[in-house]
Amino acid sequence: MRNILDFVAVALCLMFTTNTSAQNDSLLYESSSRIDTTAHGEVRLNIDGMGFFRDNEYKGNLVKGYTLPGFWLQPTISYQPLKKLKLEAGIYMLHYWGANKYPNMNYKDIATWKGQQTQEGFHILPFFRVQLAAARNVDIVIGNIYGKSNHHLIEPLYNPETSLSTDPEAGLQILWRNKFMDFDTWINWESFIFNNDKHQEAFTYGLSTRFKANNPNNATHVYFPVQLIMQHRGGEINPEAESREVKTWTNAAAGIGTTIHTRNSILTSINIEAAALYYKQMSGGMLPLEKGYGFYTRADFNLWRFCLHAAYWRAHNFITVFGNPLYGSISMFKDNYIVPNPQMISTRISYSRDLGHGFSWGAYADVFDNLPTNAKTAENGSYREANQISVSAGICLRINPSYLLKKITLGNKL
Repeated sequence: MRNILDFVAVALCLMFTTNTSAQNDSLLYESSSRIDTTAHGEVRLNIDGMGFFRDNEYKGNLVKGYTLPGFWLQPTISYQPLKKLKLEAGIYMLHYWGANKYPNMNYKDIATWKGQQTQEGFHILPFFRVQLAAARNVDIVIGNIYGKSNHHLIEPLYNPETSLSTDPEAGLQILWRNKFMDFDTWINWESFIFNNDKHQEAFTYGLSTRFKANNPNNATHVYFPVQLIMQHRGGEINPEAESREVKTWTNAAAGIGTTIHTRNSILTSINIEAAALYYKQMSGGMLPLEKGYGFYTRADFNLWRFCLHAAYWRAHNFITVFGNPLYGSISMFKDNYIVPNPQMISTRISYSRDLGHGFSWGAYADVFDNLPTNAKTAENGSYREANQISVSAGICLRINPSYLLKKITLGNKL
């Protein structure tokens, strides 16, 4: 009971002292997922990419620090033969400065899957997307879906860094947007297997839904987010796989948020959100913790082109599937290291600017303070872990211009 009261007290403190990060993410990391019906018949060259430099100075035993210097580039050709149907094809390329060879594998779980083949110069994948406006406000996407930051998942569930370093998500997605709800559900197929493959089949199911209590344009908007991430690893046609054990992990979150539109040209909005999270190892015994929970609350200010962010995290035996490991209870590099009840305060300042014509840039700095807590190891048993302060900073340039090449009209039946 005392833990819950502590959490409520911190949440109220944040609420009365201060989705700007969402706006920064939208400009730098998201892609428009709506079909433009006026683009019927257009053939376009789309150049999407980002140059980035990110430095993570992580302290403590949860995750080691590292640097990501490089860029990704995704040139595609799109064609909209019908008003409500869009086709897009091209390639996705990722390059880190100083790297010559890249594992030939999916960049979603690098630490676990070892690629036996390599690619030279770039990590390269084909890109293909079919998008159909199947009904009013409902889109079906097959192939490369609108993923990463487009899912609007909270940080304990999804690390924003994935917008820099992971492959485009691919599978099936359904988007449904109306005045009462924003609904995004998807399957990201991460690892396909053939007969006698040595690795496991793997896919992720996700759900990100926001129920809107009133109009988002109101001076005060209230909403209720519900989110789910479930990763499954298995496969029935690889009897000689490294591990035959089926593994399934789930992260879920539900909460309440409010956005206050100040109608001020400097401080444009304030966003406050609180959520309860749940973790469960549904099958397999790969991870040392079977289930856990967490509480997450944050407050953001839109201040001109800046975002000021503060958050508090408290959990018990929580393991994040795709979030930053600083939110978890187990170490990514130290065996048998467990933090049963982690607590963390984080702050961020970020800046973003639209340069026009499909170009934008931004920079940010994060501070993560993992508060003193008890830790356990197989060698030392239980002991008191001192607080550990980690910092992260980065800069990026986003390019996503689109150029009309030709207009070919075939008619329209949709």
